Amino acid sequence: MKGLGCDIAIIGGGLAGGLAALALARARPDLTVLLVEEGETPGGNHRWSWFASDLQGDKQGDLPDAGETLVSAVDQAQWQAGYDVAFPRIRRTLPSRYRSIASADFAAALQREMPHGTLLTGARATRLHEGGVELADGTSLSARQVIDARGLAGAAELTGGWQVFMGRTLRLHRPHGLTRPTIMDATVEQIGGYRFVYVLPLDAHTVFIEDTYYQDTPLLDRAALSARLDAYAAQHGWQGENMGEETGVLPVVTGGDFGAFQARHRVPGVAVIGARGGFVHPLTSYTLPFAVRTALAIADGADLPGAALASLMEQRARDHWRATRFYRLLGTMLFGAADPAQRWRVFARFYGLPAPLIERFYAGRSTFADRMRILCGRPPVPVRRAIVALSSSQPPLKAAA
Repeated sequence: MKGLGCDIAIIGGGLAGGLAALALARARPDLTVLLVEEGETPGGNHRWSWFASDLQGDKQGDLPDAGETLVSAVDQAQWQAGYDVAFPRIRRTLPSRYRSIASADFAAALQREMPHGTLLTGARATRLHEGGVELADGTSLSARQVIDARGLAGAAELTGGWQVFMGRTLRLHRPHGLTRPTIMDATVEQIGGYRFVYVLPLDAHTVFIEDTYYQDTPLLDRAALSARLDAYAAQHGWQGENMGEETGVLPVVTGGDFGAFQARHRVPGVAVIGARGGFVHPLTSYTLPFAVRTALAIADGADLPGAALASLMEQRARDHWRATRFYRLLGTMLFGAADPAQRWRVFARFYGLPAPLIERFYAGRSTFADRMRILCGRPPVPVRRAIVALSSSQPPLKAAA
């Protein structure tokens, strides 16, 4: 059996694992870090977006400005002129600055920033344990800290619904003329739940469009979503080359037994981060600001024994679960009280609120005043159905067979 040694082994080169590796490479170049990714390149096939304010310090100091510095290592699309939302009879431009990175640029940053030989791709981990990792090719890695940043291994202990999407990048024959993103275009036909199209103008001739659904099942019909993307592009006169597609089926968490969820993913002495650790926004499936916060915390705790780091990450995950209870409550009302064809009304009302409130919502930083503002006024769902939803459980998050 081949053997390798390092200070810190990170298993999984997605957003959470990659950012942790970047944070360690910058803050602790004295340590040896191995980032182990099963795929041929890190990052997978994804696009991650966020508000610029997500990575700036706040009054609680939970995310120092180091977050923005960390992500600046990755080439990113930036829009300074705000973004648009559109609902039946309601359209609005909000002033918030918006950012987005593609997985290819994320992978390039990891390959550029990490020391040679510390990024292992095409390497599948078969066993993680305190002090080491076993790989499918027989390699044994020894490490003081082992960090599990792989994707979810299941979430049946939790309840809720699903966010299902297909995205496509088009290189157009003619300029599209857009100057800012459209975060939600819900003027499209509502099918199977809340549906909207997300549009990012990446340059004068390139546009990313994504068809997204908040639905009750994890079903993703590739043919149907592809045809709807075709129709949306044709409606806007966009013709060009398909440069690539991505799909996703993400849980929208409304409740459940988080302790049992942690137990499913726990390996004694191994720190668990990313979606596998529960570090996501339960309602929006937003991940980037939480991944940045976790990466900075890992860099701060780089000298801890492996078991101590594992305990620290578990406690942070429990704190995150408690802090995001409000968003799970809103998700319960969305899936349990709103008629699927009318779920767009919940989002239309939300996007009529002040832009700073919306930014804090996505970053998981809603203040008490924000929460009262979101809940006050005429409810966008029937009150009786909301009461029933809050007093009953949502379905378990079992992935499609």
